[in-house]
Amino acid sequence: MKAETFLPEDYRPAEDEPFMNERQTEYFRRKLLSWKEEILSESRDTVEGLQENTRNIPDVADRASEETDRALELRTRDRQRKLVSKIDSALRRIDEGEYGYCEVTGEPISLKRLDARPIATMSLEAQERHERREKVHRDD
Repeated sequence: MKAETFLPEDYRPAEDEPFMNERQTEYFRRKLLSWKEEILSESRDTVEGLQENTRNIPDVADRASEETDRALELRTRDRQRKLVSKIDSALRRIDEGEYGYCEVTGEPISLKRLDARPIATMSLEAQERHERREKVHRDD
């Protein structure tokens, strides 16, 4: 097992240090793990809330409103479940030493992009090309 990398509380990855060095890698690992724990905690709260709030509401309009709220909440949780899968994939890329590099070009993904979207798998340019191609094919 690898020794834990020291990371100051105020550390932010900088362009003037080697790309994906130990500190940057640890920074993104912690960011991803924290994000995942936050999502899982929210999911637990949702499940508990749904279990506690199961009740018989006599008014049809109120019941419909509550069912709509539940459906929306469950859709949100499903999206977050998919997000957890992407976070796990990013953590796996960190372990394999592939994190931070574009899966299309192999070039480094900008630190600003990774900080904003730590699950990114493509550089901004590759992502834009991908979206343009997707839009063209969708218009067919």
